[in-house]
Amino acid sequence: QVQLVESGGGLVQAGGSLRLSCAASGLTFSRYAMGWFRQAPGKEREFVAAIRWSGSSTYYADPVKGRFTISRDNAKNTVYLQMNSLKPEDTAVYYCAAAWAQAMRVSSVYEYDYWGQGTQVTVSS
Repeated sequence: QVQLVESGGGLVQAGGSLRLSCAASGLTFSRYAMGWFRQAPGKEREFVAAIRWSGSSTYYADPVKGRFTISRDNAKNTVYLQMNSLKPEDTAVYYCAAAWAQAMRVSSVYEYDYWGQGTQVTVSS
């Protein structure tokens, strides 16, 4: 049984930082690309960042470029999202997801096979 468990969310003031973690089990982690998505109330789930199985390639949505960094530790079966210079518009539930290594469009929700339950991030102004 595949499980993705996010942690690290919380309440932070604008300009602050948070580090999200996603621990994976039940799958061969190093064979999967990993992504972070977010969903704000009343909005569709949107792509935030993704990283290939080796960590050699990373991808970011325009609104988070230069502020967020995705990384992974295959020895720990964990993917991270370091979020700096947070803004109120970053407020959302953040989800991690796993896609087979050969996935082409890592920014698309449809490429992902497994999802975590989400962790709330709230940025106050």
